[in-house]
Amino acid sequence: MSHAPSRPGYAVFAAMLAAAGLPIYIHAPKVYVDDYGVGLTALAGVLFALRLFDVVQDPALGWLAQRLRAHRALAVLGGVGVLAVSMLGLFAVAPPIAPVWWFALTMTGLFSAFSFLTICMYAQGVAAAPRLGPQGYLRLAAWRETGALLGVCAAAVAPALLDATGDPYGNFALGFAGLCAVALWLMRRDWTGGGAAPGASGFGAVLGDAIARRLLLVALMNAAPVAVSSTLFLFYVESVLQAPGWEGPLLLLFFLAAAGAAPVWARLAARFGARAMLLSAMALAIASFSVVLTLGAGDTTLFALVCLASGAALGADFALLPALFARRMEQVAPEAAAAFGLWAFVSKLTLAFAAVVLLPALDAAGFVSGGDSPPGALDLLTYLYALVPCVLKLGAMAVLATTPLPEGGRHATI
Repeated sequence: MSHAPSRPGYAVFAAMLAAAGLPIYIHAPKVYVDDYGVGLTALAGVLFALRLFDVVQDPALGWLAQRLRAHRALAVLGGVGVLAVSMLGLFAVAPPIAPVWWFALTMTGLFSAFSFLTICMYAQGVAAAPRLGPQGYLRLAAWRETGALLGVCAAAVAPALLDATGDPYGNFALGFAGLCAVALWLMRRDWTGGGAAPGASGFGAVLGDAIARRLLLVALMNAAPVAVSSTLFLFYVESVLQAPGWEGPLLLLFFLAAAGAAPVWARLAARFGARAMLLSAMALAIASFSVVLTLGAGDTTLFALVCLASGAALGADFALLPALFARRMEQVAPEAAAAFGLWAFVSKLTLAFAAVVLLPALDAAGFVSGGDSPPGALDLLTYLYALVPCVLKLGAMAVLATTPLPEGGRHATI
């Protein structure tokens, strides 16, 4: 395959995947509670089990994507089909079995397809990026991650915009199926050429490389703050800021800031080096979360500024870290599907960690969501939401600062 990769194709495909990720955690529980009477406890149990399964299966899906590299176009077609059908089943079809089991079945299909397609997209990008010339990895990452962030934003607000249609979630699912078709069409020429896999390409090649291991550690320590803040965001806005109803707009502001900043970080990295820009973004994140420690009830406007700054910092994580890892994989594991299975595993592990550690800690402190909580519980919520990410970011900065990376401005090859 000699043609240049379709950057709009990667952006739309990433937007499709992102729309099937975080927004589903926002929309699906509400639909199944409101429309089908499923209890919150049952839903929480299903989501926790799915998250554990999702974490465990990612390395296996990476291995499968690598094994199917010679038939990647067909594998991606099948994966997108499962993704679209699962979304339609989740939102557009009345459950033909007990709603909680239908929820579990469709969510399993949705997240398995999401994980498999994400691994395929990132692995294919390793082969595609060099054809974009110097800074090819950054250029492709800027399109891909900006598309992903815009996909999150669009999917988060789409049901509200479709409310007047009478079936907002069903129509959201239909629109998503249409987006799947568009994404497949735009990337129809980009899935070939995956058959050759020179050199080592499995988990051993990745874990045996010191730089790759350090990049995975940076990814783990850098994703953990996002997992912490994402897990506690709704509780913080409602209980500490006492701003119920502002959760959606603030979350949208956060992701729009990330989407707008991602291509800017990519351009700056091409000129000044990826390490310097990542360290700058991490410092910005620490500064913004430090401000949160001083906020209290009614400080919604100041917190909106924090969302802007921390969202802009997140844009660097999305645009630069995957590009660094992809560049290294070209050198140590050219067929990188298994490698991105590990990358996905590391990212999702932080979400499982956040749920298992943080929520029980709040419960033990007497925190009551939406109710009266003792001052100590609210203080703990603030510290967990703001201070823990700062400490984790400092650790990520220390590892990154001592990791050998391709550097340079105009001569950088990443």
